[in-house]
Order: sequence, then structure tokens, then C-alpha cells
Amino acid sequence: MVVGIVAVCVVLAVLAFVLPQVSRHPERGTQRSLGAGTRVTGKAPGPLGRLFSKPFRSSSRAVGRSGSAGRRARGRMPF
Repeated sequence: MVVGIVAVCVVLAVLAFVLPQVSRHPERGTQRSLGAGTRVTGKAPGPLGRLFSKPFRSSSRAVGRSGSAGRRARGRMPF
């Protein structure tokens, strides 16, 4: 799962750098699917819910950061 999230982050960062406006839709779709995983695993009882949903929360945050980093880098380019 870790390799998949890293691959998605890299693809989103490159897509956000090349096509900033187009990258928002795949980023939101990825975050939506990770959010569904967070909601499902968060229903586990007690501390297990927080423990199981943590990888999905951190992955969603990483996807958002990689997309915004690509768009931010594109904005800093001189051309």
C-alpha cells in the first residue's frame, strides 16, 4: 500500500506541475477514496478505529501536499 501511495503522489506532483488545473480532479478523487477508507476503518471500536484509520488520513494528507507542491513549483517558474 505504501508503494501505491508514493506512486500516486509522484504522478499527482508531476501532473500538477505540467497541468495545474487538470490535476485537481484526480487529486480530489484520490482523496475521496482515501476518505472512504478512513470512514470505514474509523468505525472499529475504541482505539482500534483511530489506529486503523491513521494510514488513510496520512495518505490523504500526503496526496494533498504533493498536488499543492507541484502547483506551487509551477507558479514559481520564470516562464
